Amino acid sequence: MAETLKKGSRVTGAARDKLAADLKKKYDSGASIRALAEETGRSYGFVHRMLSESGVTLRGRGGATRGKKTPAS
Repeated sequence: MAETLKKGSRVTGAARDKLAADLKKKYDSGASIRALAEETGRSYGFVHRMLSESGVTLRGRGGATRGKKTPAS
């Protein structure tokens, strides 16, 4: 992320929209909420809330999961 926000500073207006869009794009391409939080210097809760507000379908816990195993014959 080019611009770093001051930790704990309030993000409003256009900056908030831009951050939300940025987080959404990165999350959709596979980044975890924790990784995004660390990258932006914000808390996990803040990133989670921003993603929820921007309409992202949050993934379940545990990262990538394997498909169903076919039962052995």
